[in-house]
Amino acid sequence: MASRKRVLFVVEAMGGGVFTYIVDLANELVKTYDMYIAYAVRPQTPNNYKEYFDKRIHLIKVKSFTRSINLWKDLKAIPEVKSIEKMIKPDIIHLHSSKAGVIGRIAFNGNDVPLFYTPHGYSFLMENYKPMKRQMFRMIEAAMAKRNCTTISCSPGEHQETLKLTKRATYVNNGVNTSELDKMLERVEIVGHSFTVFTLGRICYQKNPRLFNEIAEAMPEVRFLWIGEGELRDELRSKNIEITGWVDRKKALELSMNADVFILTSLWEGLPISLLESMYMKKLCVVNDVIGNHDVIHNGKNGFVCRTVDEFKKAIKTESTEQLTQAAFDDIEHIYNTSVMGEKYAEIYEEVLGKCI
Repeated sequence: MASRKRVLFVVEAMGGGVFTYIVDLANELVKTYDMYIAYAVRPQTPNNYKEYFDKRIHLIKVKSFTRSINLWKDLKAIPEVKSIEKMIKPDIIHLHSSKAGVIGRIAFNGNDVPLFYTPHGYSFLMENYKPMKRQMFRMIEAAMAKRNCTTISCSPGEHQETLKLTKRATYVNNGVNTSELDKMLERVEIVGHSFTVFTLGRICYQKNPRLFNEIAEAMPEVRFLWIGEGELRDELRSKNIEITGWVDRKKALELSMNADVFILTSLWEGLPISLLESMYMKKLCVVNDVIGNHDVIHNGKNGFVCRTVDEFKKAIKTESTEQLTQAAFDDIEHIYNTSVMGEKYAEIYEEVLGKCI
């Protein structure tokens, strides 16, 4: 029997949705490949993060990875990831997130080992940065796009942005691990509750807590729940908003299942895991009209895409939602799940590996 091929993930942003993505994809691909992950921990990374991974996956911490731009540490990270690559001798290298994407495309030329990059949301699309900084990020991405590397976006919207930088591009839709989710949801107790509109994630500029607050203020009779914590929690001032703080995954799912409408007011997204999981839980999904959100939610078919507070109010008050939530659930079953995601990544990997023989 031929030996299993080795895949090396290089990921700096291992927190939030990216962490869930890496866990689910690696756990799916380890069925076919020997998986190695060179990573860094972020504040949002669970303390017991190693327990989320299949025991066959090799985790290697990169000491020089930092979230913010730090020229000295970023330069140190280049030889560090190169030494990891020499030790592992992978057949595929896959870079995840902007920071790892830059460092990895400098460290590796893509000629000796096939090289892939998934942005998980381009930094130059993040509106919390000033225009000059966003332009700098775009220039860096444009320069790195000239390297011998294929970009695999995680949504059609992100793919369209990638095509402005390089034609060496494709996309694989993000997905959730429905098997694992089923196991966790089976243990959730459903209790009586008042009608609840909820969201999940860090209370930060990207998630647009100001709009969330405006919608809550416009619907004082409705309970609003933010599952998470963050630096902008003071913007959630409406009296009908509850903030849970950071909770573990089990508690987050329990709170989500005991709510009614999932709302996502983000200013930008890649392809949010919280949205996909809510679709699978058959919650009515009401989202802001931005890339990532409107790639998945098709207005009036499997949820609602909104632009104004009045549109959000109208969507939240929708009475007959069974057809919408069933359509959203069906989309997860057939499109946005880790089984489909893993198969598509394996097809991409096998195509380049076939050319290397």
